[in-house]
Amino acid sequence: MRKLYLPLVLSFGITAVYADNVNYQKIVDQAYSKYKNDNRGKVADYIPELAKYNKNLYAITLITVDGKVYSAGNVKAKFPLESISKIFALSLALQQHGADEVLEKIGSEATGLPFNSITAIEQQPTKTGNGLVNAGAIATISLINAEGMDDKWNLISNNLNDYANAKLSLNQDVYKSEMDSNQHNQAITQLLISHKSFYGDMNETLDIYTRECSVDVSTIELAQMASVLANNGKSIFNGKQLLNAKLIPKLLSQMATAGMYDYSGTWMYNVGIPAKSGVSGGIIAVVPGKYAIAAYSPPLDSYGNSVRAQEAIKYIAKATDENIFNTK
Repeated sequence: MRKLYLPLVLSFGITAVYADNVNYQKIVDQAYSKYKNDNRGKVADYIPELAKYNKNLYAITLITVDGKVYSAGNVKAKFPLESISKIFALSLALQQHGADEVLEKIGSEATGLPFNSITAIEQQPTKTGNGLVNAGAIATISLINAEGMDDKWNLISNNLNDYANAKLSLNQDVYKSEMDSNQHNQAITQLLISHKSFYGDMNETLDIYTRECSVDVSTIELAQMASVLANNGKSIFNGKQLLNAKLIPKLLSQMATAGMYDYSGTWMYNVGIPAKSGVSGGIIAVVPGKYAIAAYSPPLDSYGNSVRAQEAIKYIAKATDENIFNTK
């Protein structure tokens, strides 16, 4: 049976559409229970600090565009954003520079290769590929305008806080662990500089990029961040317009083509909802105008995506009959 959608005018003046006959809490609970004992995958260990996370942690939070929150599992557990942070840096660059300049300087093509591929840099016209692989994400940080290193970090940090509607904290242990093992990102940056596809100071940019990846969130905070993307760029919780609504499709298109590393095409083929993962085990997914999901579980598949988080989001998408390619 098809869902019935009714218009809802939010207190901030945004018109949203939601399903009045979907029991989201029941669906979230079912997704949690179904995969709670799924032990597939391996906790990331190439960043030493990540290897310490409990493989049994598992949480799901779904937030609708009318501000209702549905959760299950270890929703207060904190974990670093890792690659999910790339979405919010890219949103800042889009807001500052506009879609055309970001397309020209960063690019939007899927590489079809691992997120930290050196080979991909040589193969891409912009050399950076897109804003969700490491080369493009590092270049994105370098592109963001600020008066200096401290100002740029404050700008990026405050942007994350606004999306989360919370004061997020830097995980110093993860940050140090990543800085001590970032030789590959140093090589990527040097290669970008040689191709004139880098726009700032190398050491400052790598430091800020690593800090951004090391910011801790819970699934509730992460779902609040993702819900901005479901709600035309406006926070449901603080009313701030954090990204021009016209730029939301640009950001979601990047999630669709590159958000799940080199598994992104299969993800969109099977699930049909833009998503972004991080090697700490978090994944966000966005159904524009409807809801956003954040799911977390540290064990990853061979692509670097959380096994349980993927399964939970797939289950919820199917149970709510959501796929951005469907005609309803």
